[in-house]
Amino acid sequence: MIERDFIQQKTKEYYIKKYLENKLKGVGISSIVLKKIPLGEKIIIQAARPSLIVGSKGSNIRELTQYLKREFKLENPQIEIAEIKEYFLDANIVASRIAGSLERFGSARFKSIGHKILENIMQAGALGVEVVLSGKIPGARARSWRFYQGYLKKCGDVAVSSVNKAQQTALLKTGIIGVRVSIMPPNIVLPDHVEILDEPIKIIEEITEDKKVDKGIKKKATKKKTSKKKGDFAIETKKSKEKVQEKVSEEVKSEDVPVEEPQSQKPQEEAKEEREEKQE
Repeated sequence: MIERDFIQQKTKEYYIKKYLENKLKGVGISSIVLKKIPLGEKIIIQAARPSLIVGSKGSNIRELTQYLKREFKLENPQIEIAEIKEYFLDANIVASRIAGSLERFGSARFKSIGHKILENIMQAGALGVEVVLSGKIPGARARSWRFYQGYLKKCGDVAVSSVNKAQQTALLKTGIIGVRVSIMPPNIVLPDHVEILDEPIKIIEEITEDKKVDKGIKKKATKKKTSKKKGDFAIETKKSKEKVQEKVSEEVKSEDVPVEEPQSQKPQEEAKEEREEKQE
């Protein structure tokens, strides 16, 4: 049946994820995704410290691929590692860190662990965070402690799809302690968010008659001014040179040519008188 094939595939993926989580404990695994590709199976691991997964010269990855081939009968498993930079905004990594610190230091320091984690998450830029520790802490009777800070959505579509949630368990001498973490990331867009824009400031100036007159004079002065280009300036220089040359030539001509003095009219009158006497 097809249903059995689906169930068998999902159980196989579940056991692969559990094995990788136990094998790579303390690396800060965020998520493990399995994909089918034409060459075989692809396993994408998102972790805070990918160098520990790779190992020296890829020795850890070779061991993991050989184990997956042998135990889970994968044809060609390909492991891909992605690094998470802001690991304090990932709920899985934070929950695993809290569980690891509780197993290391015990339940006596659970308050300092919770407050320190809250401070680191809020400094990373989260809008809100909630950490719930439940179990036999600090006494013999089980109870739950809640650490919270900021603004966190607990109902609606935003709380289901956008808030990062994770659960982990810490095994102590007194018993198992459950860790539940909810983080509201900074890039979330809330449906009830309203942005109020500032009203633009209008500046109104009163222009007097003196200012109007001054503006009119300035406009006229700007109209009269004309920009001379290089070509126009060259033409004007040529014309001025030609005028100077003409003046010099006229002065030279006036000095060289002798001025004719007007002939006296007396000899002409004497000749006329002689002619008249002869005729008489």
